[in-house]
Amino acid sequence: MDSFILKIEKFIEIFIEYKGYTKVLEGLKNTLIIAILGLLIGIVIGILIATVRVIPKYKLLPRILNAICGLYVNLFRGAPMVVQLLVFYYVLMPLLGLHMTGVQVAIIVFGINSGAYISEIMRSGIQSVDQGQMEAGRAVGLSFGTTMLKIVIPQAVKNILPTLGNEFIALIKETSVVSFVGAADLYVAFNYIGSNSYEFMVPYLVMAIIYILLVLIISLFVKLLERSLGKSDRRN
Repeated sequence: MDSFILKIEKFIEIFIEYKGYTKVLEGLKNTLIIAILGLLIGIVIGILIATVRVIPKYKLLPRILNAICGLYVNLFRGAPMVVQLLVFYYVLMPLLGLHMTGVQVAIIVFGINSGAYISEIMRSGIQSVDQGQMEAGRAVGLSFGTTMLKIVIPQAVKNILPTLGNEFIALIKETSVVSFVGAADLYVAFNYIGSNSYEFMVPYLVMAIIYILLVLIISLFVKLLERSLGKSDRRN
């Protein structure tokens, strides 16, 4: 017990006196930025791909686009996130002559990867909306795209909201691998504290607690949003 108290005291010393909290705050900020922007990019990509994949395949162009989207989804769902980060940072960037920070690379890769998963989530959400909604929109003179954007997709988002929340949680947890491309996340921050205190047990325990708290906060937010949308549905 005494040894554990000493470890806590050492952690507090590095955290406060040696300004380890600045590393933690920076890591937390980067973790949230990467996850939030990655999710937003993923939602945009996912909606576009899902729309393409539900378009009737009567003509050649929709069939070609569908094949391209299917290849995209299989490619980015098939490779681990860390492999995609490493390939983008150490292979594609030098080949293309790009100069980007680790955080910027992580945002792009997380967004592209998330888009592959969200596209399938969104596709199932679109298919869960009654076909009569599309027919009603077309009957009043709306184009396919307008009907999808203004009628079908908003209803689909309501249906898949819990799954989108799970995707956001997954992105938060997966940010622990961005240190492979030089991005300072929570893992880097607590590893810094552990390296300077020569003791990793308490820093890693605190890091785990922070991740758990983030997940609980996101879960609560999603539940409140679901409840709010449910009330609006009942009023309608």
